[in-house]
Amino acid sequence: MSIFRSPHNPIIGPRDVKPSREDYEVIGVFNAGVTRFEDQVVLLLRVAERPISAHPDIVLAGVYDVDHGDIVLKEFSKNDPENDFSDPRLITRPTETYLTSISHLRLARSTDGINFEIEDSPAIGPANDYETFGIEDPRISLIDGTYYITYVAVCPVGVTTCLVSTKDFKAFERHGVIFCPENKDVMLFPERIEGKYYALHRPVSPLFKRQDIWIAESPDMICWGNHRPLLAPDENYWDQVKVGGSAVPFKIAEGWLEIYHGVGRDKRYCLGAVLLDADRPWKVIARAKKPIFEPQADYEVSGFYGNVIFTCGLLYEQDKLKIYYGAADTVICYAELPVQEVLESLDLTDGD
Repeated sequence: MSIFRSPHNPIIGPRDVKPSREDYEVIGVFNAGVTRFEDQVVLLLRVAERPISAHPDIVLAGVYDVDHGDIVLKEFSKNDPENDFSDPRLITRPTETYLTSISHLRLARSTDGINFEIEDSPAIGPANDYETFGIEDPRISLIDGTYYITYVAVCPVGVTTCLVSTKDFKAFERHGVIFCPENKDVMLFPERIEGKYYALHRPVSPLFKRQDIWIAESPDMICWGNHRPLLAPDENYWDQVKVGGSAVPFKIAEGWLEIYHGVGRDKRYCLGAVLLDADRPWKVIARAKKPIFEPQADYEVSGFYGNVIFTCGLLYEQDKLKIYYGAADTVICYAELPVQEVLESLDLTDGD
C-alpha cells in the first residue's frame, strides 16, 4: 500500500489541547470523528484527561457525579493489593473497575486539513448516568442536512452508544442511548437505503468471547432492530482476535466501502477494508486479506497504548482516503491512501 503519512505527524498531541480543568492534564488526543462543514475540516476529538496526583503512591480517577453536575475525584493507593494497575487504561478492583482517565469531545477546525484551531472547552462532555466514566470515539454522519454523531458512553453499568445531532456544531441535541451494553464502534450509514437507516455496531459476547461487526436497521435512528452478524475475526486472516467498525461507510461504484479495525494475535490494532453491497449492506462482497494500514512509525508503535492505529473518521476525496487516526492512544495523525489500491487488495471472488 502506498501510504502517505503527513510529515507533520502527529498533527495534534496532548500539548496542543488545553485541559478542561486546572487540576487535570491531557494525556491523549485521539480517535476523532471527521467531516466537512462549510469551508473547513472539522474534527471532533476524543480528549482523555486525568487528575494530577500530588502523591506518587496515589492514583486519582475522575468520575462524573450526576447529582452535583461535576466531576469528583476518587483515590486509589498503589500499595493496596486489591488495586490492579496492570492495564494502563484501568483500575481494576475485585468488584469494580474505574478508568485512569476520563474523556470528552472537543472541536477542532482547519482550512487545510493539517493545521487545526482547537477550542478551549469541551463541545460534548459527560452529562448523565450513562456517561459517568466519560464519552469516547465519535463518528459523524451527514444525513439529510443534519450531522448525527454516535459516541461511546462509559459507566459502571457498562459501555453503551449514544446519539447526538447538530446542524452547526454549536448547539447539540442529545437523543440518548441507542445501543445497550456491551456495544460500541457504532456508525450510521450516511443515507437511507430503501427508506431505512442502517448502522454497524460491535456487541460483545463474554460467554463465547465474540467481538464481531453486526448490522442493524431503524425507521428513526432511535429504535434499532433486525440485527445481523456481518463480519467476524478470521483465523486465516490478520484479524484473528476481534474486529470493529471504524470510519463511517462511504459509497463507491462497487458498493459501500467500510474501513474497519482488527486485532490479531500480535495484539496490534490495524485497519482493514470490507466491501458491502450497495442495496443490501448486510451482504459482504469482498474483504481484504491483509491490513491496509498497520503501525510502523514510532508514534504509532510507542505511546500510552502502543501498536495502535485506530480511526473514527476519514474523508473520501480526489480518489483518496484522507484518514485521521489515533496513534498509540496518544495523538492524532493524518495519512492518505489511494482508494484504487484498497480495491485491489479486496478478494472479489470471496463474497458471502
